[in-house]
Amino acid sequence: MPIKLENIGIAVRDLEAAIAFFVDLGLTLVGRDTVSGEWTDTAVGLDGNHAHIAMLQTPDGNGRLELFEYIHPEPNQTEDTQPNDIGMHRVAFSVDDIEQALEMAARHGCRPLRGVATYGDIYKLTYLRGPSGIVVMLAEELKKS
Repeated sequence: MPIKLENIGIAVRDLEAAIAFFVDLGLTLVGRDTVSGEWTDTAVGLDGNHAHIAMLQTPDGNGRLELFEYIHPEPNQTEDTQPNDIGMHRVAFSVDDIEQALEMAARHGCRPLRGVATYGDIYKLTYLRGPSGIVVMLAEELKKS
């Protein structure tokens, strides 16, 4: 059976701030909606599910990010995820210029967790805490093909 990744879904505190961050990073907003009703209760597994959502797409057209701001049930606030916590904890993006991407992130109040590292002669990379505490990895390929 063929399979493809449809999207990555992330619940956020502030949908507008998250959209602004990811659009500045280079994604395109392709749609917005407010969802509720029996179908969302069933699909998501939450009674009374009601959320504002936004779908963003990477410039290459292959990746999508779906952001949710829950109205009901009340969002659960958790501690910031750490890179070694079990479960999904980051979304990663390739960028042409990591310094330029970090300048953009700083305009949104987002900074690297520690700094920029070089992985062999392959990548410059960093983890930063984005909007709503989302851990975002940025990677710049050093040897462009």
